[in-house]
Amino acid sequence: MDRLLDVVQRTWGYTGLRSLQLEAMTAALDRRDSLVVLPTGGGKSLCYQAPALLSDQLTVVVSPLISLMKDQVDRLLSRGVPAAFLNSSLDTADRNRVQAGVARGDYKLLFVAPERFAAGGFTRLLEAGKAGAFAIDEAHCISHWGHDFREEYRDLGQLKDLFPDASVHAFTATATPRVRKDIIEQLRLKDPALLVGDFFRPNLRYRVERRGDAFEDALKIIRAHPGAAGIIYCIRRADVDELAADLKRARVRAAAYHAGMDDDARTRTQDRFAAGEVDVIVATVAFGMGIDRADVRFVIHAAMPQSLEHYQQESGRAGRDGQPADCVLFHSGQDYRLWESLMKKSEAADLDERKKLLSAMYSYCTGGGCRHRRLVEYFGQAWSRGPCGACDVCSGSLAVRPDSTVLAQKILSAVARTGQRFGAAHVADVLVGKKTDKVAQYGHDTLSTFGLLAGDDKPAIIGWIDQLEAQEILLREGEYRVLKITGQGNAVLRSQAEAVLHVAGPAKAARGKAKTPDEPPVDAPEEVAPSADDAALFEQLRQLRRRLAEERGVPAYMILSDKTLRLISKQRPATREALLAISGIGTIKLQEFGKAFLSAVKAARE
Repeated sequence: MDRLLDVVQRTWGYTGLRSLQLEAMTAALDRRDSLVVLPTGGGKSLCYQAPALLSDQLTVVVSPLISLMKDQVDRLLSRGVPAAFLNSSLDTADRNRVQAGVARGDYKLLFVAPERFAAGGFTRLLEAGKAGAFAIDEAHCISHWGHDFREEYRDLGQLKDLFPDASVHAFTATATPRVRKDIIEQLRLKDPALLVGDFFRPNLRYRVERRGDAFEDALKIIRAHPGAAGIIYCIRRADVDELAADLKRARVRAAAYHAGMDDDARTRTQDRFAAGEVDVIVATVAFGMGIDRADVRFVIHAAMPQSLEHYQQESGRAGRDGQPADCVLFHSGQDYRLWESLMKKSEAADLDERKKLLSAMYSYCTGGGCRHRRLVEYFGQAWSRGPCGACDVCSGSLAVRPDSTVLAQKILSAVARTGQRFGAAHVADVLVGKKTDKVAQYGHDTLSTFGLLAGDDKPAIIGWIDQLEAQEILLREGEYRVLKITGQGNAVLRSQAEAVLHVAGPAKAARGKAKTPDEPPVDAPEEVAPSADDAALFEQLRQLRRRLAEERGVPAYMILSDKTLRLISKQRPATREALLAISGIGTIKLQEFGKAFLSAVKAARE
């Protein structure tokens, strides 16, 4: 432990470790296989990078994106760590140089894509380089039950045959219990250390609203965070281009990012965002994997993502510095139909599984339960807290229908009169008075409940059904998710109990002040505003960081993080020893930048 903490402090400047990092590093040093599930921002990369420095063997990191490999290697090299990558972006001379370095044992870490193992001679190269450990990043890609299955990942199970003495360590931010089990089986991990972090991130404030105008929705959030970094996710490339152009016309420093752009354009956009030259990125899901900008203050989904795994990973890119950040999801029933159409066109073999993930995402959008709790329980963890205090439901900002119980009784009546034999979509069709072939076939257009909620739309009704399920007033049974009325539901029907149904979208000002939750927020971060002097020094340090980054031609975050700059502006170190004690300042950073930042602090003090 002492050796680990020493190398982490000297190389990365961290004076301590986050939850489960020590356990993951210990497993690596003990050469024991492991599966590490840490939410986005939980510090997964350090779990395999630090042990590699204490090993006499090569650690091979399997990573899915070329840009991610380059970013990680650049950061490691800036800290004096011998690392390299092998991928299709290298020309012949660079590829030969790296291969020669691997054979000589020059590197501690080598980053490769999963396809690299199919290349002739690669296994022999790793044997010559004494590969002793494999770190599989984004390991959920190996599972058919995951949200981002990739065939080339499935072949990584051969590592146990090719390198029987090497340890294999799988890392991911998004894996349900079922996916974890599949990862272990497919990689053939032997007695692995299973380390699963806490998915509750109280600094993230979750909110879900029915979508209006995408541009106006986004601009409202951006203006609430002037000058702050943010990411906006859209489903289609055309939506990305249109929204980015509209925001630029509104004088927002925005840029588009999607797979339809060439590699150079995407790289420039990513670098500009990392350097602080762009405030807002409008993107498809192609953007964000491995982005290490800690000061993202908001993540907006202009449309519903395709799974809770995607949402947890994408929204988790906000607030990685531990400071409060907003995660706002705008949705409509059209999003479900669009994703369903795209999935069918893709002709994916796992279509049924993907549709189940999509349904769970839609239920999250329309349900009325605590947003944090829903995410935590989805990933297999128990929720023992009270109201989270960090979502629209628990904070009371989501409007409650004044006629909730009467509305619930109408829905329950429709479930009862259709014989408790149908799913939510059919019951909603009956309630809105839509005479589908199925409704006519069963004679449900003659029921007294037909058209009972003709003034509401179908997605809203399905959302209320989801909320009734969350309150255990309704339940879904079997493969076809047939609606059944529970004992609590019967009590609501008889007016012996009440239901609470939320309106889609935020509470209106006319409804008065939002109610305070019965219990105080749990584990919510205390917000302490910096003094005016500290804030001024922080801005000066940011300008200094930008100049240093421009001189070296690297993104600003590779100099020092915002979190570290805030600590410097608050603590105002006067000596090299005091600066070294600040989290994020390691030996290498101290040698290269210590004098400049100490001079800036001294000038501010005088």
